[in-house]
Amino acid sequence: MNDEIKQNIKEKSTWLRGLYMLLFLVFYSVAKVIIFTVIAFQFILALFTGKTNERLVKLGQSLSTYIYQIMTFLTFNSDEHPYPFGAWPSGQPKVRKATKKVAMEEKQDEAKEEKKDVSE
Repeated sequence: MNDEIKQNIKEKSTWLRGLYMLLFLVFYSVAKVIIFTVIAFQFILALFTGKTNERLVKLGQSLSTYIYQIMTFLTFNSDEHPYPFGAWPSGQPKVRKATKKVAMEEKQDEAKEEKKDVSE
């Protein structure tokens, strides 16, 4: 077990992902400030005019999707890098496939369950 831990600690891809995670935490902080500004401005517009700004609606949607993409990357639910390393999102967020490692572990768990069910 110790050798496995040492090997995992030396894994360059994990450390690189950690650096990306720190960078995306900064992007998340900026996006959060912008989306709160959009929320406040839209509320003020709705309050005084009874209407919302369509361009801000689209910006709010793309920012929400961007924050979703950042969160899926940070929580290891996706290996895809959000913007600026990927395309800027448009529309509703797409449900992402789990990371390769998680998907492989899920398949192994399913196989174990099937073997367990067959043996019983």
